[in-house]
Amino acid sequence: MEAFKILPVLKKKLAFLSGGKDRRSGLILTIPLCTEQTSMEELSATLDYLLSIPSEKCKARGFTVIVDGRKSQWNIVKTVVLMLQNVIPAEVSLVCVVKPDEFWDKKVTHFCFWKEKDRLGFEVILVSANKLTRYIEPCQLTDEFGGSLVYDHLDWLNKRLVFEKFTKESTSLLDELTVINENEKGSQAEKDRSSESNSLPSFDPETVLQTGHELLSELQQRRFNGSEGGGGGGGTTWSPMDDELLAQPQVMKLLDSLREQYTKYQEVCRQRSKRSQLEEIQTKVMQVVNWLEGPGTEQLRTQWGIGDSIRASQALQQKHEEIESQHSEWFAVYVELNQQIAALLSAGDEEDLMELKGLQQQLSDVCYRQASQLEFRQNVLQSAHEFHMTAQDLSQQLDGLLGMLCADVAPADGAAIQQTLKHLEEKLKSVEGALQSLREKGQALLDQMSTQTSFSYGKDVNIENKDNIDHIHGVMEDMQLRKQRCEDMVDVRRLKMLQMVQLFKCEEDASQAVEWLGELLDALLKTHIRLGDDSQETKVLLEKHKKFVDVAQSTYDYGRQLLQATVVLCQSLRCTTRSSGDTLPRLNRVWKQFTVTSDERQHRLEMAGAFHTAAEKILRESPELAELMVDVEAYEEVETVGKGLLDRLTVPVIFPDGSEQFFGSPGDMASSAESIRERMKLVEEKRFLQEEAQQRLDEEALEAEPRES
Repeated sequence: MEAFKILPVLKKKLAFLSGGKDRRSGLILTIPLCTEQTSMEELSATLDYLLSIPSEKCKARGFTVIVDGRKSQWNIVKTVVLMLQNVIPAEVSLVCVVKPDEFWDKKVTHFCFWKEKDRLGFEVILVSANKLTRYIEPCQLTDEFGGSLVYDHLDWLNKRLVFEKFTKESTSLLDELTVINENEKGSQAEKDRSSESNSLPSFDPETVLQTGHELLSELQQRRFNGSEGGGGGGGTTWSPMDDELLAQPQVMKLLDSLREQYTKYQEVCRQRSKRSQLEEIQTKVMQVVNWLEGPGTEQLRTQWGIGDSIRASQALQQKHEEIESQHSEWFAVYVELNQQIAALLSAGDEEDLMELKGLQQQLSDVCYRQASQLEFRQNVLQSAHEFHMTAQDLSQQLDGLLGMLCADVAPADGAAIQQTLKHLEEKLKSVEGALQSLREKGQALLDQMSTQTSFSYGKDVNIENKDNIDHIHGVMEDMQLRKQRCEDMVDVRRLKMLQMVQLFKCEEDASQAVEWLGELLDALLKTHIRLGDDSQETKVLLEKHKKFVDVAQSTYDYGRQLLQATVVLCQSLRCTTRSSGDTLPRLNRVWKQFTVTSDERQHRLEMAGAFHTAAEKILRESPELAELMVDVEAYEEVETVGKGLLDRLTVPVIFPDGSEQFFGSPGDMASSAESIRERMKLVEEKRFLQEEAQQRLDEEALEAEPRES
């Protein structure tokens, strides 16, 4: 793995090797978690890269991993610790989780680590930042943990990129130079092929050597771990690696090998220049001209078509690439010959100048003409390929759109229908864009084909493009017709789905009506429990109860109307009702329960009104008229109605399904019963006073009779 491939991830400093070591001389791997969500994939990639740097000998000593969880949540810390088991299970010796000042639930974290201890294969400890020195020396800790070890992540990363770049370039250059030098040791034919295919390496040897010397100098000064410049010297560290991780002998060895091969390569170049002879130039020039004007021109003359599909256009492109490949070999010879001729013209004899200039002009004319025809043909084939790709993409989009339109619509709810409608509109818009792109590419291809030129000087070649033109127009017309048919079907589907949206809305509102009715029933049972302290209050409660029942009746009627509308919509859509079959019984069941409960409530209020009216009729007499006699029947009425009401309060509401429910809590019922008993007690006291008054009157009457006699 190379640093530049995951450079954005490495810059985030999700993990780093600071260069510090534990007391076993094992490396310290630090994972600084932050307040933001840490990507486990990016962290895993960072760990994989960092673990690829140390040597096997260094890895064998084991790692001490510091997981800085002071700015993170416990579940993130736990995920990272468990991830270490998969990334570096054998190399981890100890995991130190640095906890924040306000720590997570200690019991939970201790239990989770204790449970995973045997499976993890390494020890995990929870430690505060100021106590981390119990396990690691302060000089091996960075400043964020109170240590003195200096570490600059960006500086290390930049130097690391320089090191990897040099290693890659020098290794590649060394291989190329070795191949070139080895080929030079072979036969004359191999030397010729080597001069054609391996004349120049991919990188400039001088530049690579200079980079290597600068890198070696930096290595010797800093020793990768910054031991000489990282402490009190003020310099920044380069890398957390010591000589076991990125040793300078590797760079020295590459430089030595590169200098050796480069010296040989320079000698090879000097030897090649000596093999250039004037008589070979004329022979090669004629070979190039004869092939380009003969087989090369004939190959292009037979290639006119553009194909009728992507596969066909790819086959034509492949065929054209084969033709270009053959031409490229001759063009390479042309370039070499042109350079040789130019060199000879600058240092040649006067008697050879005219002949060399004639050969150079003839070679250039033929090669440029052939190259322009190859380029033109390549452009036509590329445009045709793009046209076929666009046509195929449009065809697939139309097939997908048609598949959506032909499939049965069975969404779960109105939101799903809206999403499906949106998806349908997006697909149609995408189809329109693809069709417009197809028209543009088709017209561009037609314009290109109309400007096709001849393949020879002074002679026009009649190119038959009628079949190609008819094919392009046919494809565009066919796609236009298919798109129009899909648009018509989209209009029909849109109408149907809007009806389904209305259907789901009705079903949803009907279910809401059931919920509202249930809430009214619940409110009636739990909050409508007062019976009033007098006849006037009871009368007010009775009026409120009637209004409450009217609200429930309106809710029930609303739900019934919605369910009727659902049935009509389902018939229009030719589908069976789905939720209404369940909603209607629920609506009727709740309504019956509400009716029974409201009737019971009204009956209790009516009884309470009769009780308070009778009691007030007795109790409203003034004290000075206490001797005024009240009919015994009035007292008996109050007692009968009061006892009946008390008995009624102890009886639950029995629903049609046999279930029972009391009004309010037992405490609420006890309070209402106590109020009734208090009033009955007052009536009983009034009755007792009346009986005493009646008794006194009777005694006075008996005493008056003897006097009269």
